Amino acid sequence: MEKPEWYTKAQDYWNGVTPTVDGMLGGFAIVDPVDVKGSLAFVDEFVHGKKGANNVMVKEPVITDGYACDCGAGIGRVTKNFLLQVPFKTVDLVEQAPSFCEQAKKEYLAKEIEEGRVGQVICQGLQDFTPEEGKYDLIWCQWVLGHLTDEHFIAFFKRCAKGLKPNGLIGVKENNASGEALIDDEDSSVTRPNDELKRLFKEAGLTLIKEELQRGLPQGLFPVRMYMLKK
Repeated sequence: MEKPEWYTKAQDYWNGVTPTVDGMLGGFAIVDPVDVKGSLAFVDEFVHGKKGANNVMVKEPVITDGYACDCGAGIGRVTKNFLLQVPFKTVDLVEQAPSFCEQAKKEYLAKEIEEGRVGQVICQGLQDFTPEEGKYDLIWCQWVLGHLTDEHFIAFFKRCAKGLKPNGLIGVKENNASGEALIDDEDSSVTRPNDELKRLFKEAGLTLIKEELQRGLPQGLFPVRMYMLKK
C-alpha cells in the first residue's frame, strides 16, 4: 500500500470511531484500570526512584515530573488516567483525529486544561509531528505505533530523542504479534512482534533500559509489552 493511502485509511477509520474511552479501547473499556495500574508501576522508579529496606533510596529518580507528551492520545484517556496521576505537572497531547482533539478540549480534559495541567493539544499525525527540542521528561507512545511505516517509525523516534530533556526517556506500550507482523487493512495498522519493535528502536539510536509484559488483560487479546528507552 502506498504511504499516503496507508495514512488516509487510518484517519478515515479513526474519524468513524466514537470519541469515548470505550471507542479509544476498541470496545474494551474494561481494560482501562488494569492498563493504568501497569503503566504507573512501570514508570514509578524512573520518576520517584526505588526504595529498599527501611525506606532507603536504592535507586535515584532518572527524570523529573515536569513535562510529558502523550502521543496518539485519542481523547486523552492515557493523559487523564495515567500521566497526570504519576503525576506529571503538565502533559501535551498529540492526536491526528480532529473529533478526538475537540472532545479532549471541550469536555474530557476541559478541567485539566483550565487548571494548566494539560498544555497543548496538537492535532497532527505522528509521521508529521516534531516535538519542541529539549522539552519533555517523558514521551509516551501507546497503541499507536502500528500506524507508522518502518521508515516513519524510525524517523519519528529520532525526532522524539531531540525533544527530550538531557535525562529524558521515551516510553512505549504496544501489542505484540506472536509470530510475523500482522497487517490490519481496515485501520491501516501493523502489529509487530517484540523483536521487530526492538530492532526498530535500535535503528532509531535508542537504548532499551526496561521491558515488561502487561499482566491481567482479558484472554484473547494480543500480549502487550511496555518498553523504556533512552537516547
